Amino acid sequence: QVQLVESGGGLVQPGGSLRLSCVASRSIFSQYVMSWYRQGPGKRRELVASMTRGGNPNYADSVKGRFTISRDNVKNTVYLQMNSLKPEDTAVYYCNARRDFYSYWGQGTQVTVSS
Repeated sequence: QVQLVESGGGLVQPGGSLRLSCVASRSIFSQYVMSWYRQGPGKRRELVASMTRGGNPNYADSVKGRFTISRDNVKNTVYLQMNSLKPEDTAVYYCNARRDFYSYWGQGTQVTVSS
């Protein structure tokens, strides 16, 4: 079992930045693919960014060049640095850990981009 706890969401103006954090209950990064998803109002949940076990990042086209996923193996924490935020980035952001048939989710953190 893996517990994931996200934090760092909030209200930010267009063009602003936020950094989301996801703390895992134990050391899992060498075994699990870590990802950030989001679900906007009336929309389906979508993949935003992921990091392979080897530490290689991947991004959705909509956030390339603006968002950066990273991890701290000592702190068991995955980050999502979000810059140049747009109103369409408004969503609940979820952290996910996945391997084989196992998939764990955090509770989500709200990000609202509005003036």
